[in-house]
Amino acid sequence: MSNLHKALDEKLVRVGILGATGTVGQRFITLLSNHPWFIIHALGASPRSAGKPYAKAANWKQTTPIPSNVREIIVQECKPEHFKDCAIVFSGLDADVAGDIEGAFRAADLAVFSNAKNYRRDPLVPLIVPLVNDFHLSMIPQQQAQHQPPLQKGFILTNANCSTTGLVVPLRALEKSFGPIEACFVTTMQAISGAGYPGVSSLDIIDNIVPYIGGEEEKMEWETLKILGGISEEDGQKAFDMHSRYPLRVSASCNRVPVIDGHTMTVSVRFSRRPPPSPQQVREALVAYTPAARSMGCPSAPAHAIFVHEEPDRPQPRLDRYYQDGAGVSVGRVRQCPVLDIKFVVLANNVSIGAATSSIINAELAVLKGVVKLPIN
Repeated sequence: MSNLHKALDEKLVRVGILGATGTVGQRFITLLSNHPWFIIHALGASPRSAGKPYAKAANWKQTTPIPSNVREIIVQECKPEHFKDCAIVFSGLDADVAGDIEGAFRAADLAVFSNAKNYRRDPLVPLIVPLVNDFHLSMIPQQQAQHQPPLQKGFILTNANCSTTGLVVPLRALEKSFGPIEACFVTTMQAISGAGYPGVSSLDIIDNIVPYIGGEEEKMEWETLKILGGISEEDGQKAFDMHSRYPLRVSASCNRVPVIDGHTMTVSVRFSRRPPPSPQQVREALVAYTPAARSMGCPSAPAHAIFVHEEPDRPQPRLDRYYQDGAGVSVGRVRQCPVLDIKFVVLANNVSIGAATSSIINAELAVLKGVVKLPIN
């Protein structure tokens, strides 16, 4: 165990949560209430919730009770002065308000880990799936230096769309073992919790599939390139290369289905390498994949980034979405594709690794890599 790990075990890091009364905020609270390194210090929500104890402000929708250490915390407005003692601020804000608020927190020199979409396309903001591209943290110093005025501690880091997250984990594992993927077709069957609360009308989703989720296909097709791409450098300036060295085409079709939690995807890929790997080689590569989050000792990282099922009818949302507390992804039905090379099924828990869990592991990585400035660093 490193000295930093020992210090983190002895002295908890204060964190805050924006959008704490919403669905994503509630999930942050559930996951952080017993975190070995982090302690919830401040909660932020809308002005109508501010000034109330959390238990009275929140319409709690989780399957476990409100943690006792959070119930009586007074909710604050989402203003930086209420979070000045937090080393890390997690944002579960809705996109319609997240942009200005998160920007104000960064300007106040606070480290923001966002679940919202607002800054994902920013050329200086890392879009990180912690089981995939933690090396994109190296963009943070440039983000801080180019901010006006320059920042010492503040930055914004985003995690990906929930469906993109499930897709890129096995794609990264395959590219690591077999080189570039040049084409990917993905069809999603996305849970209703992905639409937030109260979500999709029961009259729309019961006995039905909705073959359209606004903006989702474009997000998957674009975000995958930023996440799987590298970082180029010219004249001392870094830039995300969007997988441009080895162009990757992604075609996504996104559907809302009557499942509560867990996004299922059918995926087909074509490799640049010829001949392509066999299904058995792909299975072995997926099982062997170990991301830095695991090897560095992030406490929220799953033991298996990818669990590969051998049964012909798995993964299934109801059976597999909470394996490893939803922190990894499940893959099954790995087989040859008669059109491309290989096809398989992916399941990812959209409210865990697809949302709050990703932000938390991102923060753990940022602490271990010294990107988040702590007195113990």
